[in-house]
Amino acid sequence: MSEVPFMRRAVFFLVYDRDGHVGEHVTHHLRALRPHADAIHVVSNSALTVESRVALEAEVDSVWERENTGFDVGAYRAVLERHGAAIGDFDEIVLMNYTFYGPIGSYDELFARMDETDADFWGVTDHAAVVPNPYTGQGVMPRHIQSHWIAVRRRMATSDAWREYWATMPVIDSYAASIIHHESRFTEWFEQRGFRSATAFPASAYGAVHPIFDVPTQVIDDGLPIVKRRLLFHDPLYLDHMAVMPRDVEDRMAAAGYPLELLYRDQARTAKPRDFATNLATLEIMPDVDTGDADVSGLRVGVLAHLFYDDMLGEILERASTLPDGWTLIATTDTEEKRERMLAALAEAGRSGDEVRVVESNRGRDVSAFLLGCRDVLLSDRFDLIVKLHSKRSPQNGAGPAAHFKEHLFGNLLGAAGAEGYARNVLRLFVARPELGMVMPPMIHQGFPTMGRGWFANREPAMRLAERIGIRVHFDDLSPLAAYGSMFIARPAALRPLLEADFGWDEFPTEEGYEDGGLPHMLERLFAYSALGAGLQVRTVMTTRNAAVSYQRLEYKLDAMAQGVPGHAFEQVRWVQEKVAGVQGVAGIKRAISDASPRTARVLAVPLRVARKAKGRARRALGR
Repeated sequence: MSEVPFMRRAVFFLVYDRDGHVGEHVTHHLRALRPHADAIHVVSNSALTVESRVALEAEVDSVWERENTGFDVGAYRAVLERHGAAIGDFDEIVLMNYTFYGPIGSYDELFARMDETDADFWGVTDHAAVVPNPYTGQGVMPRHIQSHWIAVRRRMATSDAWREYWATMPVIDSYAASIIHHESRFTEWFEQRGFRSATAFPASAYGAVHPIFDVPTQVIDDGLPIVKRRLLFHDPLYLDHMAVMPRDVEDRMAAAGYPLELLYRDQARTAKPRDFATNLATLEIMPDVDTGDADVSGLRVGVLAHLFYDDMLGEILERASTLPDGWTLIATTDTEEKRERMLAALAEAGRSGDEVRVVESNRGRDVSAFLLGCRDVLLSDRFDLIVKLHSKRSPQNGAGPAAHFKEHLFGNLLGAAGAEGYARNVLRLFVARPELGMVMPPMIHQGFPTMGRGWFANREPAMRLAERIGIRVHFDDLSPLAAYGSMFIARPAALRPLLEADFGWDEFPTEEGYEDGGLPHMLERLFAYSALGAGLQVRTVMTTRNAAVSYQRLEYKLDAMAQGVPGHAFEQVRWVQEKVAGVQGVAGIKRAISDASPRTARVLAVPLRVARKAKGRARRALGR
């Protein structure tokens, strides 16, 4: 039996998800809320999955599904009408939504403190006044309690003013309308009618317009028990401008005992992968020396390597030797002659228990050999972790860039040959983080024009492919969070969405058709998305030496590109995008580029599209 709160309280909780899925972070929050509420009623602006409805019904008093009309305002008005006069049975009602994680610690202190106030309505956080109003371009957006949590006492909830407010609410048909006509209006409207408000963590105490977003660690340190979900997937350029460090927020959540796996599973489904990875700084720079933390000797590790160039077997074995003893090699190649040479080389190296397979076709190269030639291995319970490698030479890229790309992949995954500490430290990430599905080297940028165009011509076909095979992940705008070069370490479960697609050899292109827009290049960019679609986390890994070199080059390149461009980074990006788009207009640029090089036109399709959206991104950079 739940504890009866001092104040008789009802919570009306809004959820929405395009797929009808309600994450465990929601039920975790509702479970923590239960000791403080006599009744909890959930209203969903989307049809729920059976699993989600059952999970909610186990925690609350009622669950009601409705059409997604009127955004959160429409849902609140509808649920209040649904409960009618029964609202007067409570000392306090709380209008609350799903846009935050909590509790960070517990809700006990918050409710105890706010129960002592004599306010007619209160909120956890508020937003300071802004001039001009960013949603109308004129006037003032008044200071207001934020609508993710507004508590209303009986005197106000049963008043004529309350009924008038909801009865005269205009049609809400956009996010901006919701802000203009409800969130930014609610506080002032009721204060002007004589009702008293209070805020647990007011903006006036922090010298910030939007403290829950702009100075989150300060407010958490003062006892704020919630974290906005959007903080973790918001525009990284805005967070950079405001010097907001979501990883510091993550540290505080972990210290307070919040189950971070709930956060990771939620963000895997709802965030753009590169935005989340940037905001939470998920690059792991691993030392070469064995840290000796978790024991990784018991992990069953399979090295699945496609060797078109079978003379690279010795190098593959040398690299894999940094793994703990007991790993197994399953090699694939395209001819029986190569297989025989590889078997002889393995015997000479004194290895036993390894396997060499001849794939049905080399169409799709290492990607098809992995997903089709080793499908049975990946679907089995044989290995805890899979290390995907291949005999990468890339002669078409030139000697210098090709050699760097190979070292970038091998070195950042397994460390330098003979240095066993690095690879063990990488494997420890999987032991320490059960929710981790994949690690991979970061984006290649030295010797290759990848940055800003990592999708090349693959984004639209990859989106169609993901829809076809059921990977429900928000796609990155510019460059995807991807295993460039198709090498990574993963749990087999992270690859299941791709394995269940059951591709055929004839779906992969021949060598003549091996180009951007083809299945191998799409899958290269979907490996990480597959892990995220399976609800697992993805991280990038790097040696300390490679991190030092890469960072210094990146700093220099960014410094050179920013020279003479005014403003902070998010303003510089907008400025450059508008200048590029304004030369002849986007259509004119497309025509000129296409005339010069159809391939380059495909490569630049995404940046040009983003340029058209520059103003919209700037408005979203307000941080709401």
